[in-house]
Amino acid sequence: MPRIVNRVLLGLAGLALIVVGGSVLAVGLGARWPTWWIHDDRHDVLLSDAERTHYRDAGWWWPTVLAVLAALVLLSLWWLAATLRRRRLTEVLVDTGDNEGALLRGRAMESAVAGEAARLDGVARAHVTLTGSRTSPEARVQLLLQPHAAPEDAVLRLAAEALTHARDSAGLRSLPTEVDLRAVKHRAERVS
Repeated sequence: MPRIVNRVLLGLAGLALIVVGGSVLAVGLGARWPTWWIHDDRHDVLLSDAERTHYRDAGWWWPTVLAVLAALVLLSLWWLAATLRRRRLTEVLVDTGDNEGALLRGRAMESAVAGEAARLDGVARAHVTLTGSRTSPEARVQLLLQPHAAPEDAVLRLAAEALTHARDSAGLRSLPTEVDLRAVKHRAERVS
């Protein structure tokens, strides 16, 4: 989802910049634009003296302008930090024993662990995300438990089966894991 939002926002920002920049360039080269557009002719300025000083005496104007600009800067910095932060591990380095190593796609390992975890008794669904570095990955597992499943048994089977198989097949010494358990929503049963 963040990838889609990121692409849509980048596309809209790019489109707006192209439209505004292209119109300024076209007006500067002598093209005619509608009167409601921000530029009328080649010698027009972005803000005239009258527009710039219109709200000078209003006490709310400059604090509002500064607050909006500060909010835009903070949102832009948050967006940049969220874009640069990598949440998922793209590949895991598998020790092949010949001092070379092989790369295993992180998504392949995630789907293998999730598939095996989803087949465990009492587990309705499983989702796995790998984080950390490619030489020492960490796993975040979300298990959706069926109504009558025992959480302790589900976690023990997850550790003994799915996580052990993943750790051994990737040749890892350890695979630290954080497990999030949730229950399937169901109706209360009637007791008579």
